[in-house]
Amino acid sequence: MAIRNVAVVGTGAVGAALAKNLVRSGIGVELSALDMKVATEIAASLGKGAKATETKALGESVDAVFLAVPAEAAPLVLEAAKGLRPGTIVIDCTNPIKWDAGPVAATPAEGSMTAHLAKKFPSLRLVKGWNTFGAEFHERPELGGGKADLYYAGDDAAAKGDVGVLARAMGFDPVDVGPLRNAQHLESLAILWIHMATVGGRGRDVAFKLLPR
Repeated sequence: MAIRNVAVVGTGAVGAALAKNLVRSGIGVELSALDMKVATEIAASLGKGAKATETKALGESVDAVFLAVPAEAAPLVLEAAKGLRPGTIVIDCTNPIKWDAGPVAATPAEGSMTAHLAKKFPSLRLVKGWNTFGAEFHERPELGGGKADLYYAGDDAAAKGDVGVLARAMGFDPVDVGPLRNAQHLESLAILWIHMATVGGRGRDVAFKLLPR
């Protein structure tokens, strides 16, 4: 099943950037947030192809959900989205971290936030992705004449296939990094990126890329 309509939950820098990229790529977007006024304003600015929908009203028209919220809010979002049909793809963009002179992992017992969500919501198909770079790349994946890599992990092969197609349509080079257990390594990679972009002094205009020899 191709992903044609998605929900983006979260209207911060990442959520807004994702929505812009998705609409530009021809994907229908339903924007949802705690502050629906902001969601409505962003949807209106994107024009045709975007609308604001309360999380509790998200339903069968949505093929996939991007979680672009703080990690601790991700379970609350899926608890509220009771209308999602079983089998809906959920793309977990979150990174469970705390700050101590730089980013530090605050990992759930399951090993990653994605694994935690998969255990808590077994009817949904969880995929980790879109978490290893900043909002600038969510909107525009261009990188030094090429494209930023989009690393993703999950246990459902069909869901990952659809996610890979979506990532390419959005301008990324998709890279399947394996099963759900590897989501923890993507969260660690995100910590490395955040460190380099902030206290490491590299700035935000950097992204990871696998290059052939």
